[in-house]
Amino acid sequence: MESNKPKNDNITPFDGNMMQRCLQLARQAEGYTAPNPLVGCVILREGNIVGEGYHPEAGQPHAEVFALRQAGNLAEGATLYVNLEPCNHYGRTPPCSEAIIAAKITKVFVGMVDPDRRVAGGGIDRLRQGGIEVIVGVEEAKCRQLNEAFIHRSLYQRPWGVLKYAMTLDGKIAATSGHSAWVTGPRSRHRVHQERAIADAVIVGGNTVRRDNPHLTTHGVSPRNPLRVVMSRTLDLPLEANLWQVRENPTLVLTQTGANSQQREYLQNKGVEVVEFPELTPDTAMQHLGDRGFSRILWECGGVLAAQAIAQGAVQKIMAFVSPKIIGGSAAPSPVGDLGFTKMTDALLLEQIKITQIDADLLIEGYLQQRKV
Repeated sequence: MESNKPKNDNITPFDGNMMQRCLQLARQAEGYTAPNPLVGCVILREGNIVGEGYHPEAGQPHAEVFALRQAGNLAEGATLYVNLEPCNHYGRTPPCSEAIIAAKITKVFVGMVDPDRRVAGGGIDRLRQGGIEVIVGVEEAKCRQLNEAFIHRSLYQRPWGVLKYAMTLDGKIAATSGHSAWVTGPRSRHRVHQERAIADAVIVGGNTVRRDNPHLTTHGVSPRNPLRVVMSRTLDLPLEANLWQVRENPTLVLTQTGANSQQREYLQNKGVEVVEFPELTPDTAMQHLGDRGFSRILWECGGVLAAQAIAQGAVQKIMAFVSPKIIGGSAAPSPVGDLGFTKMTDALLLEQIKITQIDADLLIEGYLQQRKV
């Protein structure tokens, strides 16, 4: 709505610094808040921070509540910074807009309007009705990037998908034999483990399980691991695999109705969760994970499944690790299988490209133009 457009002429570099602090606080809960957003809050009085907080996980109080508790009586007449519009509805917790008004905050800086239809400007309007000055749009681009998964889920009612792969300079993810350890260096693999730490689930296909026997954990980078998901229509899976060790890290296998009942029973006896669908596709997988409250999904699959995921809109972001190696082989697998394109002009374009050097490797990140946030 018109009243919530950014007022950049009222925003100072100091305000930007305070919003950066909100983002820093919010990131402490990366991987824990789905389906909720990442939110941090700072309260300032007479130039001094008197309260800080962040939303730790779904069901817990929001960032504003923790900051207000820390500030106590010092919140009266103070200025509040928060990277996402305060809520104005009753969910698992009471509305933050009412708590801010009750604390007698006089000014609020908001990073971005909440895309959730239950909020969508209502929290800002309520604060203004309560006599509070509200400035919107502080470090908005960075605020949106932090919560890109939440924004996508709010707009499309499905999780945000990131396709990650590692390839050689000539576009291969493995040798003709299928051997792929390792395409990239240790620091690139460490970055992948960091990405897993903030993902709600990581998906592979059955071929990856058979060929690579992955762990799909964070390898100690974080105490938190994502749900490990295997998509296999036929359940043609090995009896022994690292993914079937579920004492500490759960695994979910998605398959089609009636597939290999003996293997299904075996996996279930090992503690692996198995869910059947009449037709298993990336779309049905994402719908199921969305129903479980997940927001950020990391696809680490092979080329065939990657192409299907892209074609069905299950991928919004690409993370391509490129190693300065040449392996050759006309039959060596590539990161994305057949998309049905026959002309270069059909190629999918990425935008907002970011290139990072990681030792000898390059990480190329970008967003598919479809379904952009």
